[in-house]
Amino acid sequence: MSLYGMMRTGVSGMNAQANRLSTVADNIANSDTTGYKRSSAEFSTLIMPGTGGAYNSGGVTTTIRSAISSQGVLQYTTSVSDLAVNGDGFFVVQDPSGTPYLTRAGAFVADAQGRLVNAAGYQLMAYSYANGDPAATANGFEGLEPVQISDQEMTATPSTEGVFSGNLPAGATPPAGPLPSSNSATAEYTSKSSLVAYDNLGNKVLLDVYFTNTGSGAWQVSVFDQSKATAGTSFPYTGGALASANLTFDTTTGKLTGATTGISFTVPNGSTLDLDMSKLTQLGTGFTVSEAEVNGNAPSTIEKIQIGQDGIIYAQYEDGSTKPLYKIPLADVTSPDRLTALPGNVYAQSTDSGAVRIGFANEGKLGSIVSGALENSNVDIAEELTNMIAAQRSYTANSKVFQTGSDLMDVLVNLKR
Repeated sequence: MSLYGMMRTGVSGMNAQANRLSTVADNIANSDTTGYKRSSAEFSTLIMPGTGGAYNSGGVTTTIRSAISSQGVLQYTTSVSDLAVNGDGFFVVQDPSGTPYLTRAGAFVADAQGRLVNAAGYQLMAYSYANGDPAATANGFEGLEPVQISDQEMTATPSTEGVFSGNLPAGATPPAGPLPSSNSATAEYTSKSSLVAYDNLGNKVLLDVYFTNTGSGAWQVSVFDQSKATAGTSFPYTGGALASANLTFDTTTGKLTGATTGISFTVPNGSTLDLDMSKLTQLGTGFTVSEAEVNGNAPSTIEKIQIGQDGIIYAQYEDGSTKPLYKIPLADVTSPDRLTALPGNVYAQSTDSGAVRIGFANEGKLGSIVSGALENSNVDIAEELTNMIAAQRSYTANSKVFQTGSDLMDVLVNLKR
């Protein structure tokens, strides 16, 4: 047996237990760190080749593993911007230089520019609704941008779609005078309602909607800008009708039939508004309105934000209207425990983890996003204290091996004297 080998093996054992104690210290120190994943030291043997009649002791090597795939307990908070992933997946964040990373630490707060930043200074990334419904880039981070919400910015959304449903009286008869679409001063109609829409600047536009029976199961609907009405009489409207359409109902069932199920027109100084009337009926009762909704909103600032389990960030304005701003994606890899852990509780893909895949919450194996919650670390203090005691004893035992080898070396040296 080589005394040098014996001492080398003792040093190897002490170094391994020192690494184990280091992971224990790190775990205990970060036991209250949001989204932290505990580390552990995994040991494997080192074998040294021997010769006949002699044994060369080897040693032990250490591999540090992080339990990244193990979820911590969710702790609920009162902040909407505190986010947690319930299930598989990671938030995508970027550092000030724009480099993307993965994290489970979702304690985000708005900075001076309105960007959502966590405790380590990483900015939350998401897809914007500015260009329509977002789609995830499955194999990369392209298309993602920092979430930035400013409560000082005013916004106005023009009306583009609406729904109008109710009942038109089946017993109605065509009026004797001209139809409203003629815009004649003597125009007659069967029923009338009004709707509020918004132009491009957020100004309210009051619309008069006329329904006129033109025969058995036949109706004409005409829309006018109320601000253009003749004072005290309505008709005629300056500029005429914004649009008119003919509706046909089944006289047996009272349901709308035919190709026309609504009316489209341009809101004055606004956008094209498609008004869906497919749920209108013609039954034996009076004129009633059961639903009348038009999208859009007047100029207002963001009052608060809401985040759904699907990751959509909604802005709620002072007038009560809501608008989707961003959709938060989730990232995943084939082997999360093989991700490279970096300072700030973030992770980067490695050759062993597999490539990053991007998707949305509740799709495939990805979990859901919980607003108003944080994921605690997955550290068990009792287990770490037990590991610390075990590592201490093993370190002491390995030090005894080294000390014994050192004593024997002294004996060997003194044999010459």
